[in-house]
Amino acid sequence: MRRNIIGYALITVAFAIESVAPEWAHAQVVAAAETSQYEKIVRSAYAAGEPGAAVLVAKGGEIVFLDAAGMADLELEVELASGMVFEIGSITKQFTAAAIMMLAEEGKLSVSDPITRHLPDYPSYGDGITIEHLLTHTSGIVSYTGIPGYMQAQVRKDVTVEELIDVFKDLPVEFAPGERFAYSNSGYILLGAIVEAASGMSYEEFVRERIFEPLNMKQSYYGCSRCIIPQRASGYQSGDEGYANQQYLSFTQPYAAGSLMMTVEDLYRWNRALFGGKLVSPESLEMMTTPFVLNGGDTTDYAYGLMPSDLRGHRAIRHGGGIFGFVTYALYLPKEDVFVAVFSNNTANDVSPNFVATKLAALAAGNPFPEFDEITLTDEVLRRYVGVYEISENAQRLVTVRNGALHTQRSGGQWIKAYPTSENHFFYKTSFSHFEFVIEGGQITGMLMYQEGSREGEKAVRVSDEVPTRRAIVVDSAILERYVGVYELQPGFDLAVSLDGGKLMAQATGQGAFQLHPETETEFFIEEIDAQVTFVVGPDGKVGELILHQGGQDVRARRKG
Repeated sequence: MRRNIIGYALITVAFAIESVAPEWAHAQVVAAAETSQYEKIVRSAYAAGEPGAAVLVAKGGEIVFLDAAGMADLELEVELASGMVFEIGSITKQFTAAAIMMLAEEGKLSVSDPITRHLPDYPSYGDGITIEHLLTHTSGIVSYTGIPGYMQAQVRKDVTVEELIDVFKDLPVEFAPGERFAYSNSGYILLGAIVEAASGMSYEEFVRERIFEPLNMKQSYYGCSRCIIPQRASGYQSGDEGYANQQYLSFTQPYAAGSLMMTVEDLYRWNRALFGGKLVSPESLEMMTTPFVLNGGDTTDYAYGLMPSDLRGHRAIRHGGGIFGFVTYALYLPKEDVFVAVFSNNTANDVSPNFVATKLAALAAGNPFPEFDEITLTDEVLRRYVGVYEISENAQRLVTVRNGALHTQRSGGQWIKAYPTSENHFFYKTSFSHFEFVIEGGQITGMLMYQEGSREGEKAVRVSDEVPTRRAIVVDSAILERYVGVYELQPGFDLAVSLDGGKLMAQATGQGAFQLHPETETEFFIEEIDAQVTFVVGPDGKVGELILHQGGQDVRARRKG
């Protein structure tokens, strides 16, 4: 009986608007196909049984895909759900920037104000630094998170805002305000303090009362480790035997630069409000999304807490976040009204949320990146391609086989695993690039690399079928010990050299550590990256600098500690 009623209703509608029904049916089929494609992208990035991600895709003001993959808690064996709360790291910065613009529209500050107008106790060099310099990472103020050793120990301590500012305020600035771009978390700490000074509220109170509550963001919080937060996902990082629980930090440390927590749906509510005129005026939004111009006229890739960019010809507004145990990314295509958020509780995953979000956004915009299905090739077939491929006089790409898989390395870069989609065509799971080998007369003569999914291939000619190898020697630990220290590659970017279990290790600011393998007592190479390090020993036997050889360049770095 019920089936007849439904059938009758459909027939009645068909007679009334018969031209619409086929379009509606087609739209349903298209939507189902898109959903299947979204699922494929997400499932290929996050494996079942491992920490994963929550994902949201919205188009035209409607959520078209909302899902999660992987585990929220490995110890309790709880699977992730799309409504779970994640730490969002530096995506916090757009909230801080919007708070500044809200206060500017209320006449409580101006982005052209020197920071000492609102923070009178800050050192006098702050007289030449404006709020806009802080917003755009062009202040020259040292980022406290880049201070050697700080992220390993100091971030566990509870601090006041004043104590946090004391960490960096007396350090020499790296450059004159507006001279260049250098990502500085310190700048956003100062912006949080300015929000407090101008509003008379704590930063936590401001975001809760002026943003979260009015926008009905009921699952958004200023970070708190001891609080009970419903549906909170656990964070994971790489450990000695697989995954490890996230390293602890006090949320007083990332503060206005990275302390917020929320769901992907709440970030979507925020995005609708920000770009829908509910928080700031169109003029303020334009300032927030326009790249900053340096003193010399060059344009940066950063605005106010947001990064304007291009995605396959579409204007995109992006930002990501990284904090212990969590990596996040969100982007918005204004013209197409496409929004994507990917929140992951897995910092050890090879596939980044940036990559996943970009792929999803391109698909939602109707301009997808090519998708490839992996096949299996024998070791014999793979080894046909081993060799050196010359791109230009100063650049080449190496191809080798490791553990039954093809790996490539461009000059100055790192080895990347490639996956076959046909006998001579390969793709990467961690980038949009793919390549094919050129076969002429049964011989491998070259390769075509389609960078970031481009339609035109970069040609490289095969010049050798053997890959040069480096061999490490044994060096006494007493010699290695004299190289331990911090070397400044450029202001704000150091290479920290340490000795761990007899192995010499190097770690650049904000990057992972690599072992330095000795070729001689002073010359070392990095196995994972096409880079070498030479330590310069003076007549007195002391090491005052090192030289980093990478990508055809020799960068001298003086020892600073």
